[in-house]
Formats: sequence, C-alpha cells, structure tokens
Amino acid sequence: MQTIYRTEDLALLCTRLAKQEFVAVDLEFIREKTYYPVLCLIQVASVDEVAIIDPIAPDINLAAFWELMQNPKVVKVFHSCRQDVEIVYNLSGKIPAPLFDTQVAAMVCGFGESVGYERLVKSILNVELDKTECLSNWQLRPLNEKQIEYACGDVTHLVRLYDYFKEQLQNSGRNEWIKEEMAIMSDIKTYVVEPNEAWQRIRFRSHNNRVLSNLKALAAWRECRAQEKNTPRQSIIKDDILVMIATASPKDKSELEKIRGVRSDVASGKLGNEILEVLSNVQIDRKLKKNGEIENINFIPALVEMLKLLLRIVSQKQGVVARMIATETDLQKLGAFQDKDIPALCGWRNEIFGKQALKLRDGRLSVRYNPKNRNIEFLENDI
Repeated sequence: MQTIYRTEDLALLCTRLAKQEFVAVDLEFIREKTYYPVLCLIQVASVDEVAIIDPIAPDINLAAFWELMQNPKVVKVFHSCRQDVEIVYNLSGKIPAPLFDTQVAAMVCGFGESVGYERLVKSILNVELDKTECLSNWQLRPLNEKQIEYACGDVTHLVRLYDYFKEQLQNSGRNEWIKEEMAIMSDIKTYVVEPNEAWQRIRFRSHNNRVLSNLKALAAWRECRAQEKNTPRQSIIKDDILVMIATASPKDKSELEKIRGVRSDVASGKLGNEILEVLSNVQIDRKLKKNGEIENINFIPALVEMLKLLLRIVSQKQGVVARMIATETDLQKLGAFQDKDIPALCGWRNEIFGKQALKLRDGRLSVRYNPKNRNIEFLENDI
C-alpha cells in the first residue's frame, strides 16, 4: 500500500493501473455543509496493488487520475457509485467509463435492495469489516493508521467482489441487464440536477394539480438557491416543510407563519418574501395556462394494486429487487394507460415484467394460485 501526495507519484501509479483490466475505486467526501461534495480522499486498487491518493495535498494535480477514469480499456469498479461518479463529473466534467457497480450487480443477483458493502463482504468473502472509522472527518490531516487501513479495505475487497459478480452474471445470463443499468449510471442526465425536476426527489402523496404546481416551483427555487450558495438544500427549507407550504399555498406572511415548522424570522424575512413571490407567480401561470405544466396521473387504484402483485411475483421468481424492475410511478402510469417513457417497458425489464404487465392490464393475462403444486401460475386469455 502507498499513499500518494505528489503529482509525479500519481502519474506513475496511473500508468501502472492503465495496464489493468479493471480498477476498484472509492472516494471519501463530506457534504454536510455544502451543496457540492468536497472530495477528501481517493482509494484505488487492482489485483496487484492498492493506493491512497490525497486530493487535498498541496503538491498534487489530479489530471492523471481523471485520465484513468476515462480510459476505455479499464473498467472502473465502484460500490454504490452514484455519489462517487457525481464527484468525478463535477470536478473533471466527465463520467468515468466503462463503469461497474457491485451494488447494482448484487441487486441483479438476488442480494436484495441497496445492499451495503459491509454485508456483501461478510456474506461473499466471509470478512468482518471494522466500520469504526466510517464517520471520520476525512478533511483533517494527517490521516492515522486506522483511517488508512479502513480506506484501503473499501477497495481491496471490492476487487474480489468484482470477480465474484462477473462470474455470477455470466452464469445467470444477466450480463445484458447490468449493461443496461450501467448505461443509465453513465448518462450525464443522472448527475445533472435540473431545478425544474428537483420536485421529483421529494416524497409526497398528493396528486392535486395546485399542490404539485406549487411544489414544483418551490423545489426549483430552493435548488437554484442551494446551487448558488453552495449550501445543502435542506438547510434552506426541509422537504416536509416545503410540502406543507405547497399544500397550504399561503398568500401573505401571516399565513406563511402559521404553517407548522416555518419559523417567524423565516416568514418575515428574505426567504419568506421569495417563497411568497414563487407562489404568486405560480398562481399567475395557472390563470394563463388552462392545463398547467404538471401531468396529473389519473390511474385506477385497483389496477395498480394488481400490477403491484404481478411485480412482487416476478421479483420473487427472478430474484431481483422489485423497485429495480418497476417504480411506483411506472405502475401508476401503466394503471393510467399512459405507456410513454416507462422504464419498465424497456430492455430486460420489459422482457421479465413489462410484457406481462400490459397483458394483465389489457385482460389478456390471469394470475392464479395452484394448490396442487403450490405455485403461482399465469394464464393467457383470448379476448
């Protein structure tokens, strides 16, 4: 193991790693006080070596590392890669390619939803990880021996996990599945947060057009403010309070202050003025536009429940997490007969679920339990 503090040493390391079939990569970062993550440490490993790169060392330039991340001959292996890839993209302007995510591979191979690295290492490699350093402040220097040992473990075991999942995917014939998933993770759109789409990250239940219009506008305002100030969006207004404001639709500061969770200084200050201005503009837009900008998904609840049952059956049969096959929105769109731009109707998802979902919805498929063999059976219907 070596720790890299200088540009020259990093260049030599990346030259060696560029000759490998794959490299395992992990990043340590903090983002508690910022909108954009602050990169604090880079860990890389191959079958031959492991290294720690200090990105905040005064005498280092990361250009060689960014070049390695773009080398088409070297697979970049991450576990739960989304945030790490986001950091690489923010700092270098490019997505690492080609990608392989062991968390996604684990879901495809039947290990459950969003399975953690620690659990995979234990169940596959029979190794207990010491997680006492997982909450370390990685910005502080110098790093101690326990921190370095912990950081190395995040990539040394990842090398072996990659070999394991490559074999599993090959044996199960699901290599194309993982390729489709990695295509999504390699799409820049996955990492660029458009303010007008920020509302989709917020959990809420209402399908009321007025509430949705308010929430979309408020979420876009908050996202722009967070990006401009480089501060966490939740530090401006928390999600649950944003939803309550969108629902209440206050018209003045006194109404805004009455909403639970909204402090009086917020309601009477600059934030309050901005919130009321956003809501006022929404009301003007709604008057000008008869149909509004937000699609109201008028699905049939009972049909959606039937689709959920089908999804659960398929998920258990295939050994794949249900959410990975189809989302709640996918099912609602199917239940509303709005079949455009539904991921569940594309690629491998369509083969194992989408085609059957359409048949079930259109009355061409029945589901029954056979007590003789204790199996769920699908029956094709002639209509």
